[in-house]
Amino acid sequence: MPAFRTFDAERFLRETWQKRPLLIRDPWQSWENPLDPEELAGLACEPDIESRLVRNVGAKEWELEHGPLKAKRFEELDTCPWTLLVQAVDHQVPAVAALIDPFRFIPNWRIDDVMVSYAVAGDGVGPHFDQYDVFLVQGAGRRRWKVGPRCDGSARLLPHDDLRLLADFEPVGEWVLGPGDILYVPPGFAHDGVAVGDDCMTYSIGFRAPSRGDLISGWADHAIDTLAEDDRYTDAQLPIGANPGEISSTALSRLQGMVLDALGDPNEFARWFGEYVTVPKDDRLDWSPETPVSVADLTPAASGPIWFERNPASRFSFIRADSGPFLLFVDGVSYECSGAVMSVAERMCASDRFAVHAEEIDAANVAELLVALVNSGCIAVEDPA
Repeated sequence: MPAFRTFDAERFLRETWQKRPLLIRDPWQSWENPLDPEELAGLACEPDIESRLVRNVGAKEWELEHGPLKAKRFEELDTCPWTLLVQAVDHQVPAVAALIDPFRFIPNWRIDDVMVSYAVAGDGVGPHFDQYDVFLVQGAGRRRWKVGPRCDGSARLLPHDDLRLLADFEPVGEWVLGPGDILYVPPGFAHDGVAVGDDCMTYSIGFRAPSRGDLISGWADHAIDTLAEDDRYTDAQLPIGANPGEISSTALSRLQGMVLDALGDPNEFARWFGEYVTVPKDDRLDWSPETPVSVADLTPAASGPIWFERNPASRFSFIRADSGPFLLFVDGVSYECSGAVMSVAERMCASDRFAVHAEEIDAANVAELLVALVNSGCIAVEDPA
């Protein structure tokens, strides 16, 4: 299991997170590249896995191909520098998923996925900026990273339908990363990585940052679905106005109050957001058992606990509200928890594998929750072998 040898997470969050880029030289206890280039190429040929091939065909000119790619495509590549990008590799390869664990000082709901790139000598995908935080872990080979200033929506882009590449890029920092080195880049900072030599592999651990527009749109859509058709504006104490064309301040206040009241329930917002933010990606692996399990199937055969593992493509979070129920969220579904279920839910959210003891399974609602999650393919009973 990958782990950091030297890294002060509290100091990082206090001084660096979302403030400035940071180079972290090989902080791992023992770095090993978790994926071979051939395996990555194989994933790019799978129809259910998002992949892209980016070719640098000239000065400030890139061509993009979307996967799935044919295996012979890699044999056809000419001398143009190229980069292969495969999204959400952590959903497919347990060793890549394990790279996320040392970064879990960031909450689960903020973690997106691990994109893996392979580049030949001299190539990269061009200078760009992202709207989210990213840790760029150098897996194999070397890559020269240049970092520029913070950008925004006014930054001039090169004309390209699918690639958002900066037309103007002035680096203010430059480093060559070797295996195990990490470059943290906050949202908005321009950056450009170019492979130094062949077999350059980089693992991009990306984080989610919902936009204000998406939050308002999603929350408002949810609130609308809960409203009754006869919940309408009323003005039983309507006074005679000086001008029939005027919309009075009293009416405006009542109308705005109708809207704010419908959107202002903190407990309902908490439930909606937990469900919203844990909806899995479309490539979620189907772990559902061929034959559904029952509560009887979860009875421990011995005195020891039953171990479960989480589907790497599933999302787990919980909310412990000051008022309102304890809520567990798994893949867009909420579960109200109390008693022993709360402890199991917290353990489930804290680690990719977790144990449940016999006395807990016997407690009210614990077994029912576990059965529901197993049959939904969100978790699985770990093979004792």
